[in-house]
Amino acid sequence: MTVQGSENSSRRGRRSSTMGGMPLNDMPWWRWRSNVRSALHMLSDPVFQREVWLAGVDGYGDVTDAVYRLVEDTWLDNWSAEKYVGTIFRDSQEAALVDTAVLRLLRIMHQVGPDAPVAAYLDNPGWPDAVRAARDAHVRMSVSDGDDPDAAPKSLEVLRILTRSV
Repeated sequence: MTVQGSENSSRRGRRSSTMGGMPLNDMPWWRWRSNVRSALHMLSDPVFQREVWLAGVDGYGDVTDAVYRLVEDTWLDNWSAEKYVGTIFRDSQEAALVDTAVLRLLRIMHQVGPDAPVAAYLDNPGWPDAVRAARDAHVRMSVSDGDDPDAAPKSLEVLRILTRSV
């Protein structure tokens, strides 16, 4: 795929061909994929949740922020990830894993409320299943992109830098 430059193009000059190891030219909506991956990463890591979210460490948002990052641009709270196979998701298996995670996370969000403290999410009886589903999706997407699924989640500032126009 060749991208032509234009006055309004965000793709000017020589840029990196990868974003955190993920090839930029193989997924058309890589910025959305990056947001989905970031959210799933945070939602799939219980140690991160205790040491960052419960501890109130700045720079990573909270559970609600991660859930919104997962569904905001994609509307995965309204339709299946299957709709985005070939654009955000590489295949149907990746999409199915994301759908499972989204449904479990949204169920909890609706039970505890979007403004609930982090502990309300983590103490919810469905949380371990939601974390497991997010982990399955996160691992699949990370490995597909050639990244280490066990690396620590990146801060929201790093995510913003990585997803700037390329």
